[in-house]
Amino acid sequence: MDVSTAVAKRISTRGFLPDALPLDEVKAWLTAAQRAPSGGNTQPWRVIVVTGEEKDKVIGIAQAKLAQSPGGEPTDRPIYPPNLWEPHEARRRRVGEMLYEALGIPREDRAGRMRWFANNFRFFGAPLAVFIVIDERMGHGQWGHTGMYLQTLCLLAEERGWGTCMQECWGILRPTLKEHFGLGPTEMIWCGVAVGKPDPDEKANTLYAERAPLGEIAEFRGF
Repeated sequence: MDVSTAVAKRISTRGFLPDALPLDEVKAWLTAAQRAPSGGNTQPWRVIVVTGEEKDKVIGIAQAKLAQSPGGEPTDRPIYPPNLWEPHEARRRRVGEMLYEALGIPREDRAGRMRWFANNFRFFGAPLAVFIVIDERMGHGQWGHTGMYLQTLCLLAEERGWGTCMQECWGILRPTLKEHFGLGPTEMIWCGVAVGKPDPDEKANTLYAERAPLGEIAEFRGF
């Protein structure tokens, strides 16, 4: 698979087959991703990979915590900026509507939408989950480099026939996850990634999110 095909095919997979991913294949995948760009070769990322009982422990912790505090835990690094402005807010809302349309859950069924959203904290049934760890002292550049690593992971997964879903939702449980994983004093969980073989019968996997046309995001000067 060439890079252009991998970029075009990649979606946020929200339904997975139960097939386990062998450890040697996972190690080869992560080794290949180490070639991701990194300014100054700082490689500011670290990963924690969980499967089986260890994944189930994280799911159990999330369910217990969210039962107590449905909105999650306080954070100084919210998933979206407060009062997200246009056109970004409209894009965010639109992809949500597209997802629930694919699932057949109408807008007025708020409880149904909330029940389905809870699948985020079960990794959508993926057999494997990766947590991206970054040091809080890193600057915006290193966050960007870690994002490049994350995209590299996802494209290499696509090449292998695996699906991925990058899950910033885990950011609402950072203090609990920090304690559970025994992170260093200045380390934090950025996000999770659900990984596995896509379930072809999952309706959510039919969602192919819209992207802004080139004219909205690009300026050409001096041509």
